[in-house]
Amino acid sequence: MNKSTESKKALITGINGQDGSYLAEFLLSKGYVVHGMIRRSSVINTERIHHLYTDKDVMNKSLFLHYGDVTDTSNLTHLIRKIKPLEIYNLAAQSHVKVSFEIPEVTANVDAIGPLRILETIRNLGLENSIKLYQASTSELFGLVNDRKIKQNEKTSFYPRSPYSVAKLYGYWIVKNYRESYGMFCSNGILFNHESERRSFNFVSRKITLGLAKVKCGISPFLELGNIDSKRDWGYAKEYVESMWLMLQRKEPKDYVIATGKVYSVRDFAENSAKLLGFDIEWRGKGVSEIGVDKKTDKTIIKINPKYFRPAEVDYLCGDSSLAKKELGWEAKTDFFELVKIMTKHDYDLITRGKLERF
Repeated sequence: MNKSTESKKALITGINGQDGSYLAEFLLSKGYVVHGMIRRSSVINTERIHHLYTDKDVMNKSLFLHYGDVTDTSNLTHLIRKIKPLEIYNLAAQSHVKVSFEIPEVTANVDAIGPLRILETIRNLGLENSIKLYQASTSELFGLVNDRKIKQNEKTSFYPRSPYSVAKLYGYWIVKNYRESYGMFCSNGILFNHESERRSFNFVSRKITLGLAKVKCGISPFLELGNIDSKRDWGYAKEYVESMWLMLQRKEPKDYVIATGKVYSVRDFAENSAKLLGFDIEWRGKGVSEIGVDKKTDKTIIKINPKYFRPAEVDYLCGDSSLAKKELGWEAKTDFFELVKIMTKHDYDLITRGKLERF
């Protein structure tokens, strides 16, 4: 572990996701040689890192992409043996909570057994003393929160409420188990909601900013949402990836909560995005009949659709990242309102330019 930063090699699973793309940029800026694992797809799925691998200097010297999947042990063994990375960032996941209710077995195979396969591969190759592993955990582990006066931290009890969070809970505990059983350097990052202009379209934050931009431009009549009173701790993904790296720079592995410590509802997100686009939202009705009306035009621009409700809801999550601030020197810099502004402006520009990247 005494090699210089310039010689460090990192492997990122899920490099073509929101977090993976930002992490790749971050590590490249630190002088790393970055290897990224992507799944083979019949459609192009590398838009988020396109700007990196089209840079010939970066691609030829510092960034290498490999087809792979955390559900394929032989593939993992081949890649890790070949690359011999000093750091592995496991960001690969079936990460959509609502979708996990529809494909629970796939979710478990990727999100639960995936981390186990990586850990076993490292151990079986005899690299447990030379590789550091970051495991992407989630605030969804906390799930059902009864006391909203207390923020969730590393000592808070878990109560997962979806196949996604249950699978991630296994991933969390198997990482701790291998750390304690085999002395492996592996850390869980319990990240609360972190969004960006690179978020997938089917996540509520991006759904709001893109959907309202379409309404503004007359492409869609209204935006449909589910539980708008669900409250979350929203941060900026571009900042959160630094915490992943910081966790692996410590002398000893540990798990950390990464959050802003402030909470806002889906309703708040929609209202602020709408305001930036020139709408003045007034809420009318109750429950599934509630609508968001633009007071200037009396036009309905937001409706509630029960199909977007989860079978088991998580109504409130707010994180306490004081340990990360104390030991990692990390804290969120972009507040909720700036985050909404960044995303809304980006998506409005996409619509007005007639350019919709498939993120």
